[in-house]
Amino acid sequence: MTRPASRAPQLVWFKRDLRVQDHLPLVAAAERGPVIPLYVVEPELWAQPDAAWRHWAFIRTCLQTLDRDLTGLGQPLLLRRGEVVAVLDEMHRRTGFTTLWSHEETGNGWTFARDRRVAAWVRDRGIEWIELPQTGVVRGLRNRDGWAARWEQRMSERVNAAPGVLAPVPGLRSDPLPDLPRETLPPEQGLSLQPGGRDEGEKTLASFLADRGKAYQAGMSSPLTAWDACSRLSPHLAWGCLSLREVVHASRARVAGFQGDMSADAKAWRRSLRSFEERLHWHCHFIQKLESRPSIEFRNLMSSCDGLREAEFDPGRFQAWSRGETGFPLVDACMRSLRATGWLNFRMRAMLTAFASYHLWLHWREPALHLARVFTDYEPGIHYNQIQMQSGTTGINALRIYNPVKQSVDQDPEGRFIRRWLPELSAVPDAWLHEPWRMSRPLQDSIGVRIGHDYPEPIVDHIANARIARQRIIAVRKQPESRLESHSIQKTMGSRRGARRARKAPTGQTELEF
Repeated sequence: MTRPASRAPQLVWFKRDLRVQDHLPLVAAAERGPVIPLYVVEPELWAQPDAAWRHWAFIRTCLQTLDRDLTGLGQPLLLRRGEVVAVLDEMHRRTGFTTLWSHEETGNGWTFARDRRVAAWVRDRGIEWIELPQTGVVRGLRNRDGWAARWEQRMSERVNAAPGVLAPVPGLRSDPLPDLPRETLPPEQGLSLQPGGRDEGEKTLASFLADRGKAYQAGMSSPLTAWDACSRLSPHLAWGCLSLREVVHASRARVAGFQGDMSADAKAWRRSLRSFEERLHWHCHFIQKLESRPSIEFRNLMSSCDGLREAEFDPGRFQAWSRGETGFPLVDACMRSLRATGWLNFRMRAMLTAFASYHLWLHWREPALHLARVFTDYEPGIHYNQIQMQSGTTGINALRIYNPVKQSVDQDPEGRFIRRWLPELSAVPDAWLHEPWRMSRPLQDSIGVRIGHDYPEPIVDHIANARIARQRIIAVRKQPESRLESHSIQKTMGSRRGARRARKAPTGQTELEF
């Protein structure tokens, strides 16, 4: 029996879904009655240690295009600034809305606690809260059996068009869009950040599938080529001005266009877009872990690693790493590039995290917060799981200890990326650029680059520290209780493909680059 449509106001709460296209809560709410599209600027959220002005700069543009699109449908975006429960309570008193609509959110610990407060509020008021999934993440999942099939089912569903029209709720006036979400979050100067908004998201997707994506598979690892070869869609997916399903459909349509074409170009496109879609799977795979175990944001996934690094945290090493002053050129160039642009390709992100965790022996929490603040595309579910994976605290992933010198030679052989971001090394000859500390003093004097003065000495012996780190983590992993815990983590949170590999791999498997 079909439920009759109610004409009571419906409130749609926008969070990390700043679009009208493929927005099922908006579509469903519009079918029931007049719609109140609400976005709440939450000062307390922006006081959290993972928040940064660059996130707001991106979101603010997304909100502007969202308001434009909603206005075109008949009901502008309603902005409020304050605590969400208080805002909802005020809106309920004024409009009497009967249903709260939103997408499910896998955010940080603060948003998780906030959503619990909202859940308690709707229960007390007898209001229906309908949360709908927008990715392949499954709420209440007990284990990963059949997860890939459920992902495919969701991604294969049709992309929902925006509602044809929204019945407005009269008498509501929006707060102005603030320049800052919180007065204590000052703008960052001198940045070159990727612009936000639906228009930019569509343009970025179109350019990737029309041209840039052909080089994706070959170009994703080097910071030189990844800037153009990678999709650059991550911030648009993180803040929701594009839906994941939209991107999957568009990518598959592009692949279908090469059906039967056996040219070299077509083969390159197919290889690249297969790799691209695999990473769209990973997007949800990692967020699913935080959804299932929110404590990953704060605590080691494998508790056997507790106490391994925490008491040995060196603030001086952390500051050098976060400023890009470690004395290892590629590490420093990557950090300075990231701080200036808000983006870095995956392999270099992994190297930065591994260098902090293994070579500098820093517990991952503070480096994770620093990177969260400099990533424009900060997505908590992906972020904290990747940080722990690259730090060796998951218990189910191989230790990836990148040699920063080998990576430098492999990924930036001519030093173009290094010279761009470390201009103090521009005069260093190619033969010495990846290890400038090996230059003789006469050579340093002749080119005007003194190591230890114009550019730092290496902060650590990277070979020795990598070996020590490996030994300490392997010693933990070999303990019987660690093996049992690792098996339990794999059973509940690991990918099933990963589980097959794990059965064949020896305990303590590592990837080292000596």
